[in-house]
Amino acid sequence: MFRKLAIDLLVPTGIYYGSRALGADQTTALVLSGVIPALRVIYSVITERRISGVNAFVLGAVVLGFAMSFVTGEPRVLLVRAAWGTAAFGVVMLASLFFKRPLLHSMAMLVLPEDKKQVWTENWEKYPAIRHALRGCTAIWGVIFLADTAIRVGMALTLPIDLVPVLDDVLLVVLLVVLVVVQRVYSRMVMHRAGLRINGVHVSRA
Repeated sequence: MFRKLAIDLLVPTGIYYGSRALGADQTTALVLSGVIPALRVIYSVITERRISGVNAFVLGAVVLGFAMSFVTGEPRVLLVRAAWGTAAFGVVMLASLFFKRPLLHSMAMLVLPEDKKQVWTENWEKYPAIRHALRGCTAIWGVIFLADTAIRVGMALTLPIDLVPVLDDVLLVVLLVVLVVVQRVYSRMVMHRAGLRINGVHVSRA
């Protein structure tokens, strides 16, 4: 997880500022910094042999941003691409609320060890509070990621160009901290109202 986060954050930002230090103009530096995320998405598609909606959206946004920047010559077009990933994730989160199980449930199933997946599934089926908490947290994630998108677009269009790449990274860290705190408070409130307590994947009466 931390390795992936470092690749997504530090490497592109380092490439941008390194390129600028070597004399590259802003558009060229932004194009170079976007190569790593694009390659990561392509690698994910090849290894998993499928393309998710988020990956397709992000890759399409990167390619469109590259094309438009060369047509317009405007580096701010490339800066806005940082918002497409969070926009796609926020939309997918909210859309998943209309399905049988929200995206956070599926994400948990991807990271849980095999011996805990069955317990997690049983909790979902047995406890309405678990379903309520997961749906509520999924909605919170969606709204916060869309708010993050608006902030990123605002930064890209108004702030000095060379300042935006590092602020994008700072904003993502702040976003993740806010999500963890809000999700924890909300989940505990829902579980407390239901007279339940959860430890890992194990639910018990409070």
